[in-house]
Amino acid sequence: MQRGRLDKFISKRLNVSRRDVRLMLAQQRIVVDGAIANDIGQQIDKFSLITFDNKVLQEQQANYIMLHKPVGVVSATKDEKHKTVIDLINLPEKGSLHIVGRLDLNTSGLVLLTNDSRWSERLTLPESKVEKIYQVTIEKPLTEHYIDAFSKGMYFAFEDITTKPAKLEILSEFVARVSLIEGRYHQIKRMFGRFDNKVIKLHRQQIGNLLLDSCLQAGQSRPLTQEEMLKI
Repeated sequence: MQRGRLDKFISKRLNVSRRDVRLMLAQQRIVVDGAIANDIGQQIDKFSLITFDNKVLQEQQANYIMLHKPVGVVSATKDEKHKTVIDLINLPEKGSLHIVGRLDLNTSGLVLLTNDSRWSERLTLPESKVEKIYQVTIEKPLTEHYIDAFSKGMYFAFEDITTKPAKLEILSEFVARVSLIEGRYHQIKRMFGRFDNKVIKLHRQQIGNLLLDSCLQAGQSRPLTQEEMLKI
């Protein structure tokens, strides 16, 4: 998230000189996030609440949204053929949101959306190693061989890469829990494809320590709580 100097923002916003901004600060006419500003070099960002003589110059709330994505909805802001995850959000400012880690059309589960690019970058950078956990239903029975193969990673010739180790837990004959710290194109489906085993259902349950709210029905969303923000 881009940051900048307070004096530069005020100068541009009010069309006044930097010298005038110094005087305004000395007169205690500028307030940032509820505190009287006195430093021309104070750093602000797009979520800083800034007022001048009690008039709001900038007010934008940071939004962090949990969505239960249904199958058949695309992880995009616009699409000509399908409903998008943005279409499911009921916020006036939803046009400013972007998606933190996409799910494909036929995958359901936890999707995060925000207008805070600095937060989303921290979650998606490879070095952050944020784990994503999926429940997978497959066509043919599972065996112990899957556990070993997933833990070693798999080579994908098309990208010329070997996937990072993934954890697979067998929940029942046809259901597994898979944990990843990366998200290659159709990675889980392609990994099961090595066993000629089709994925019937794919559902993301968790990102980091954040679980999908069991009270959210498919298509529903809600803001993250402060506790959840700290947890993830």
